[in-house]
Amino acid sequence: MKEVIAKKTVKEISNAPGIGSIVEGKVVARDRSSLYIDLGNQGTGIIYGREFYEVKDAIKNLQIGDTIFAKIVELENEDGYRELSMRDATKEINWQKLAGMKEKEEIIKVKITGVNKGGLLTNINNIPAFLPVSQLSPENYPRVADADKAKILKELQKFIGKTLEVKILDLLAAENKLILSEKAKTEQAIKKILTNYKKGDVIEGKITGIADFGVFIRFPLASEPATQNSAEINVETSGNEKKDESIEGLIHISELDWQLVQNPTEIVKVGETVKAQIIDIHNNQVFLSLKSLKQNPWEEVEKNHKKGDIIKGKVISFSPFGAFIEVMPKIRGLCHISEFASQKEMEESLKAGESYSFEILLIEPKEHRMSLKLAK
Repeated sequence: MKEVIAKKTVKEISNAPGIGSIVEGKVVARDRSSLYIDLGNQGTGIIYGREFYEVKDAIKNLQIGDTIFAKIVELENEDGYRELSMRDATKEINWQKLAGMKEKEEIIKVKITGVNKGGLLTNINNIPAFLPVSQLSPENYPRVADADKAKILKELQKFIGKTLEVKILDLLAAENKLILSEKAKTEQAIKKILTNYKKGDVIEGKITGIADFGVFIRFPLASEPATQNSAEINVETSGNEKKDESIEGLIHISELDWQLVQNPTEIVKVGETVKAQIIDIHNNQVFLSLKSLKQNPWEEVEKNHKKGDIIKGKVISFSPFGAFIEVMPKIRGLCHISEFASQKEMEESLKAGESYSFEILLIEPKEHRMSLKLAK
């Protein structure tokens, strides 16, 4: 077979590409373990041995005259051919295409093939791709109140077999992996919408989900600078479908109330309609607050109490670092574990639901902090 392939040695070729270059050529002959490629004035290339068998399925239907791309792995072997790798060329071309998609911010449809505790798995052009939970659109974000990883994984498994629209967020060629984002597809629309909102606006919306870190709230879009809240905004648009004229965002747990909130369900319920205030707009995200619309009870504390005062308080709960004491409605201080010999002694000295006298050791209204010790 080799004798019938016209070839030029490297010495006969001017301006020859180097090792690693991608070249284009036509199939001129093949045998059981080799594929011969006419590279024009660059000579004749050969795909054989391991390189042949690794792409055997991809090249089995190639016909004489078909055009392929390949990467040069050896400029000239002992028989005078350029050794080529079609596998490496295909991979490199795929990465070039993906880089173009990322640059153009193309929306790509992907089918979810698997999940792990961090997100969804798929592939684009036979390159593994990962869609982190944090990059899901708000409507697809797993609403697990206690952030239980097993529950989140169960929610994510519902996406296996489904098709999602995504953008390429990052290319990790060294790891042969892509990072995708579903929420990025609406960023331009969101950016435009957000020009109608500013810090301080008050909106009214419905609680759509609760997580351990806060609550999601969806509110109608406004054509004028409005009153609304949200942390991760999402406008649903798909083809010619009607837009979902609303935005969804997040109120962080620390912005739900002036009191210490351990579980957001203490303050709001899914389906409840509330008013909230925009406290920040950053990176296409709107951050909201419920407590900014409520009177700050710490202002009363500052007026009526000081360090050294004795104050009545009810034991609300225990933690490894102390007991939380309610001294006024929505005002809780901490009786630190260091005030006792051990946690056992603390729980023997204080009973949940019971009231005791405490001495104020430290009061910082601006930090919403009060330290207490059991009065003797």
